[in-house]
Amino acid sequence: MKILFTGGGTGGHIIPLIAVIRELHKTQENKNLKLFYMGPKDDFGGLLLSQEGIQMLNIMAGKMRRYFSPIAILQNILDLCFRIPLGFAQAFFRIFFLAPDVILSKGGYGAIPATLAGWILRIPIFLHESDMIPGKANQIAAHFALKIFTSFPHTQLLPLKKVLLVGNPVRREILTGSKQEAKEIFKLKGDRPLLLVLGGSQGAQKINDAILSVINELTESFEIIHQTGEKNFQQVQAEANAMFIPENKQYYHASPFLKEPELRHAYAASNMIVARAGSGLIFEIAALGKPSILVPLMGSAQNHQFRNAYAYQDAKACIVLEEANLTPHFFLEKLKSLISNPKELELMSRSALAFAKPEAAKTIADYLVAYLED
Repeated sequence: MKILFTGGGTGGHIIPLIAVIRELHKTQENKNLKLFYMGPKDDFGGLLLSQEGIQMLNIMAGKMRRYFSPIAILQNILDLCFRIPLGFAQAFFRIFFLAPDVILSKGGYGAIPATLAGWILRIPIFLHESDMIPGKANQIAAHFALKIFTSFPHTQLLPLKKVLLVGNPVRREILTGSKQEAKEIFKLKGDRPLLLVLGGSQGAQKINDAILSVINELTESFEIIHQTGEKNFQQVQAEANAMFIPENKQYYHASPFLKEPELRHAYAASNMIVARAGSGLIFEIAALGKPSILVPLMGSAQNHQFRNAYAYQDAKACIVLEEANLTPHFFLEKLKSLISNPKELELMSRSALAFAKPEAAKTIADYLVAYLED
C-alpha cells in the first residue's frame, strides 16, 4: 500500500499531513504501508517529515506572483518557462516509476506538479483544504479529485458533491501536555494567568510590536510565553530586556520557535492564547478548548486568515482583533477585560470545544485505507 503526500512546503501544509501519517501508522502498524512525500525542497518540512520515517521526493516547483514589480515579472517568466515545466516532468516520471495507490494533496503551489501528473497517470487523488477560501492549487485540483476534505463549514469555490467536512488534522500528541512540565521547561512562576503568544512558524511582527509596547503593563497582570519567530527572536529579546522593570522580567519567556514537546506543554498551561488565524492554529486551540484572541494576517493569500478568524468568532469561540486595531493599549485592555470575565472565558472554551474536530486526522486516514481495501 503506497500513499504519496504532496503540498506547498510550509508548516501549514506539512503539520496536518503529519497528523494523518501518524494515524496511518497506528491503524496499519503491521501492514505493508509505504508513505512518500513529494514537493519542493524545504528544510523545515523535510526535518519534520524525516522524523516520521517518510521518504522525501524533492522536485522543482514554480508559482505565479499576483503582485507587480520588475523582479516579480522576471521571476514569473522564469517559473513559467523553466521551473513549472521541469517540476511537472520530474513529478511525472517519479510518480510513473513509484506507482502510488493514491495521492493526498494538501495544496499550495508545490502540490501542483504531483497532482497534475497523478491525474494524467490515473492515480486517485484526494485533497484537503484548510481554509474557508481554497488556494489556487486546490481550486485547480478540485476538478479531478475524487474527494475533498474540508476544515470549515461552507468552504467556498469547491464542488459540493465532492466535499466531506472533517476539520483540520491535529496531532493527538499536541493535546496531551502537562502544566507541571510547562512550569519546569519555561521556569514559570505560576502566580499569574499564563498568556501564550503564537505568530506561526515565522512569528508575527505586528503582534511582537504590540507585546513589546506594553511589556511591563502586561507582565504586571500576566505571565507570558512568547513565540517570536526565528528571525525576530534576537531583536525582540534585546528590546524586551531594555524595557523591563527588573521585577517583571521573570514573568516573560521568549522563544524563537516552540517545537512540539514544548508547544504541547505551553498549550496545557495557558489560560488564554493570542495567535494568527492559520487553520492549523485555530483547530489546535479549539481542540484544547482555550479562549483566544486571533489577529489575522493582513494580505494573506485569498484573504483566508480573515475568513478563518471570523468563521471561528461566529462560533463564539474567539475574539478577532484586526491588525488595524492592534494598538498597544487597546490590545492590553482587551486582554485584561477578557481575563477578568470568567463567564466569557467559559463560553469561549465551551464554544471552542464544540467547534473542534479532533478526529479529523483519523477520519482521513480511515477513509484512505477503506478506499484502498475496497
